[in-house]
Amino acid sequence: MQRLGPTSHNFHSQRLRLHYADWGNPDAPPLILLHGGRDHARSWDWTAEKLRKNWHVIAPDLRGHGDSEWVSDGNYDMTPFVYDLAQLIHQRDLAPVTIVAHSLGGNIALRYTGLYPETVRQLVAIEGLGPSPAMQAERDKDGAIGRLKNWIESKRNAAGRQHKRYPTFEDALKRMAEANEHLNEEYVHHLTVHAVSQNEDGSYSWKFDPHVNVWGGVDIAQKDIEALWSAITCPTLLVYGEDSWASNPAKDGRIVHFNDARVESFSGAGHWVHHDRFDDFVTLLDDFLKQD
Repeated sequence: MQRLGPTSHNFHSQRLRLHYADWGNPDAPPLILLHGGRDHARSWDWTAEKLRKNWHVIAPDLRGHGDSEWVSDGNYDMTPFVYDLAQLIHQRDLAPVTIVAHSLGGNIALRYTGLYPETVRQLVAIEGLGPSPAMQAERDKDGAIGRLKNWIESKRNAAGRQHKRYPTFEDALKRMAEANEHLNEEYVHHLTVHAVSQNEDGSYSWKFDPHVNVWGGVDIAQKDIEALWSAITCPTLLVYGEDSWASNPAKDGRIVHFNDARVESFSGAGHWVHHDRFDDFVTLLDDFLKQD
């Protein structure tokens, strides 16, 4: 008998209706799968299928992504993202929870876990530490005023752009494949099906709000982010792809800010390690989760 997929649910945070996929097994320990920027909850389907037997798996759509509502003013700062995760865990009474997160989701999960370390049992962050020290140093050259002016200009440019429309689903499929060169045909099709919605004229557009491409003009200082990392008490696994743009914290020094963390890297993998090396990633994940 074929196993059913997840059920769809909503919760509210700062008046936004936010969506999540629930894979059942509610009596099992809770585990949240948190996607990255311009992605969606259903990108975790393969991982969720592997975990659902032993875990109560919940995969939310971040605000402005997937089937969650967009922010009316188009501002996607980090703090509201962290608040949304805190609200999901609080409202659904999930603590202590295990979190597996990618990219933007990893950044959110790391900050949340530093704020509320007692609520997280284990944490896996796939390329979730944000800009490397070198990238951060380059950004810091602009200073706070320069960054704020750059943000204003970026927001104006985003406001003037029309939401991208693809004439056919196949055109959207092609764009997905171009952006993810490590993905096979099955993955590309599945990710695209759940990433687009059809417009009234028959064209297709990505579900994510185009304004998520513009990072907030003001954030907490890097030293405070590092303090949050240092406040994490649970076992932490940091995963990296050797073909990715992201900088490995074991090599750039950021690992020193963690109390109980290790780094694993995968050859033949880019930014989406959990897709590019799925079988090996799931084996690593399963071994890590069994340590609890």
